[in-house]
Amino acid sequence: MAALAPLPPLPPQFKSIQHHLRTAQEHDKRDPVVAYYCRLYAMQSGMKIDSKTPECRKFLSKLMDQLEALKKQLGDNEAITQEIVGCAHLENYALKMFLYADNEDRAGRFHKNMIKSFYTASLLIDVITVFGELTDENVKHRKYARWKATYIHNCLKNGETPQAGPVGIEEDNDVEENEDAGASSLPTQPSQPSSSSSYDPSSSMPSGGYTGIQIPPGAHAPANTPAEVPHSTGVTSNTIQPTPQTIPAIDPALFSTISQGDVRLTPEDFARAQKYCKYAGSALQYEDVSTAVQNLQKALKLLTTGRE
Repeated sequence: MAALAPLPPLPPQFKSIQHHLRTAQEHDKRDPVVAYYCRLYAMQSGMKIDSKTPECRKFLSKLMDQLEALKKQLGDNEAITQEIVGCAHLENYALKMFLYADNEDRAGRFHKNMIKSFYTASLLIDVITVFGELTDENVKHRKYARWKATYIHNCLKNGETPQAGPVGIEEDNDVEENEDAGASSLPTQPSQPSSSSSYDPSSSMPSGGYTGIQIPPGAHAPANTPAEVPHSTGVTSNTIQPTPQTIPAIDPALFSTISQGDVRLTPEDFARAQKYCKYAGSALQYEDVSTAVQNLQKALKLLTTGRE
């Protein structure tokens, strides 16, 4: 993908979107679709924050140029031309990044890449709002991911051992839901750029980046997430054997279910069924058979019974 023109200095008013812009740059080569939607989210958010002052207008204008260039480069990619495909792509990517971090957490493996994955997953869930309101599940995932990222980082910083899993957070715990929540204490926080230099989100990226993430293909890895052998194993090859997947049991009733004459599907039902099928297709791109089967079952049940 051709390099994008650099952005001008980030106006102080746009501090809350600096992390999303950094995430976009990190994904320019890893996943251009994710990079595109991160910039789109930043653009929409910036317009709401301040679209009148000269420095903000200049920044948003250059950001718009980047979006147009990306859209031209991606051509007729369905994840860009069809919102339902783009939403499915982004949700699957964010969920798998969340699941990777959650699995590491529950296994008691605390490290910077896991913290970064938790926080990046929360940022990507922010980005999903370009398609509409978040589901309750996504809101909970975002809140939990931000809390976990901040909590584990603070524990490691203070020489303490974090508690693994969902321990220590209450349902009514007041965790900030704005874009900058908890970011001030995270290692991925970029310093505020000076007015004399162009905005470069990568300038403050942790040296480890994503390169140390150990995810077998077909498990919980987002598309193109590197799966590398830990250096401590002494193995020099980067070849990872796919891990066996647990396929969810298929409800036998679905095989014999016939749509009844009195089942009337609404346009919303058809849209949801289509969304489940798109999710399944996106999951198969990651070789995630379990997620694909679950979504296809949901679509079949909805179409044959009118219920989810």
